Order: sequence, then C-alpha cells, then structure tokens
Amino acid sequence: MKALISELRPAIAATLILGAVTCGAYPLFVTSVAKAAFKDKAAGSLIQDKDGKVIGSALLGQDFAGEGYFHPRPSAAGVGYDAASSGGSNLGPTSQKLHDAIKERVAAYRATNGLAADAAVPADAVTASGSGLDPHISLANAELQAARVAKARNLSVEQVRSLIHASTQNPDFGILGDAGVNVLQLNLSLGATK
Repeated sequence: MKALISELRPAIAATLILGAVTCGAYPLFVTSVAKAAFKDKAAGSLIQDKDGKVIGSALLGQDFAGEGYFHPRPSAAGVGYDAASSGGSNLGPTSQKLHDAIKERVAAYRATNGLAADAAVPADAVTASGSGLDPHISLANAELQAARVAKARNLSVEQVRSLIHASTQNPDFGILGDAGVNVLQLNLSLGATK
C-alpha cells in the first residue's frame, strides 16, 4: 500500500500543477494580452449605435431585407445568421437541392436589383459562406445593389458608391483574399447619410 501511495503522490501533484497552469494561469495570461493588444477584437468587435446600444458585431452577419438596405449573402446558419447554428448547408456541387436554391436566388437577386434576365450575378449573392455567418459581401455584389439602395433612400448612385468604397476592406496584408464590404457597417453609414 505504501508503494502505491508513493506512486500516486507525484501523479496527483503533477495533475494539480498542470491543471492550475493550463486551466488558470495560461488562459488568464492569454486573455490579458488579448485585451491589452486587441481591445476591440477581444470584446467581440461589437458595433454600437449613436446611443451606445450594441446592435451587432463586425464579425457576424445580420439579415437585412428592406429595399433601402444592402442585403447580405444567404445564410445556412439556422433561421438566418443564427450564431448558435453556425455551419454550411453541406450540399455538394451535384446536389439538385443546391442547384434549385441557387437558381431561385439568382432570379430573385436579378428581380430585386432590377437587372437583366441574363445579367451576371456574383457567387456570394447566391451562396452561403462556410459558417453561414460571413458579414461581408464582394465589392461587385455591393455595386450591383447600389442603384436599388440609392433609389429607396432618395440618394444619388454616386453617393451610395462613395459609401461602398469608404466601407470596403482591403485583403489582409494586401494579398490574402479579396476586398469585401461589411454589410452592417455599410448599412449604418447609410443611416447617417441624409
């Protein structure tokens, strides 16, 4: 019995020490560094309205459906941008269901934005992202929606385009990915324009 206790004592001590380091000290250190170095991002990149009320996050998409708003890309996350149900549709390129959904979305996009029946539609306008929560649309998608939004808000198309370009985020490090427009931030900038 003495031999068993002498073997268990170091194992228990090592478990307690590693538990304190990995479950306490290390997370506390990483959280402190994140909050100090990346204050906004560590807090969830929350966006507030002019009254200080949190209305969303720059990292999560939201559904906008009105004529006077830029519309996000479709979401496969629950009932539209449900962060608790993040994920893609898992439908592959041979899926008839996916093919039919895209065909319907293309027709609806063209009709909503007053485009010709054969006008090219950006892929991000009719397909969901892998997470279903992407807050960005492509610059091409935003440009095609500009005339509709301008008309609904009694603005010139040039005013709306300047807001699009002011809201455009360049690729990371100038080369990783494509330029994108954060829909929530763009729609907020529209609200500030009168």
